[in-house]
Amino acid sequence: MKQTLNQESFIQAFEDMFRAKQFSRRALISLYEYFDQYEHDTGEQIELDVIAICCEYTEETAAEIAASYSINIEGLDEDDVSNAVRTFLHENTLLVAEEDGVFVYQQF
Repeated sequence: MKQTLNQESFIQAFEDMFRAKQFSRRALISLYEYFDQYEHDTGEQIELDVIAICCEYTEETAAEIAASYSINIEGLDEDDVSNAVRTFLHENTLLVAEEDGVFVYQQF
């Protein structure tokens, strides 16, 4: 049995599993929009698995990502750091969203 979720019920599912603090509200909206678009593009329904999403996706600043993946950002200004991180994510994983220097992406 499948249940259709809207944006609010998607976010509520994270709250119900005590995982709402793993992502900002904006990141949860971005993830919802990503999965909704994926279903629309592929015609394939996705089963919501909050724990799997929490394990597979993350939300971090450009500086945190650079530190996690040893991206050399020494001497770069904020825009160049974001560009370096964006390029790295596009080349290595799936970038779901970016807003104000914060990235939502699929971990690898």
